[in-house]
Amino acid sequence: MSSKPRRDESASAEGSHADAAELPAENPARDEEIRSRAYEIYLERGQQAGGELDDWLKAERELEGAAMMGSRARS
Repeated sequence: MSSKPRRDESASAEGSHADAAELPAENPARDEEIRSRAYEIYLERGQQAGGELDDWLKAERELEGAAMMGSRARS
């Protein structure tokens, strides 16, 4: 067997690299804001385990909404 990838395999690998390039750049300060808000949400929920992803996503939405409102106010 050949260890060389077939043409269709290399094309799919290239596609995944293109998808990765479309991801937003890391922003440690923004991540810390989200982390902090997600922790507040966790505390508000009574510190119940199992909702980490939901807490993170809710924090992202809240902060994104606040940023959008701020940019509209400046316009």
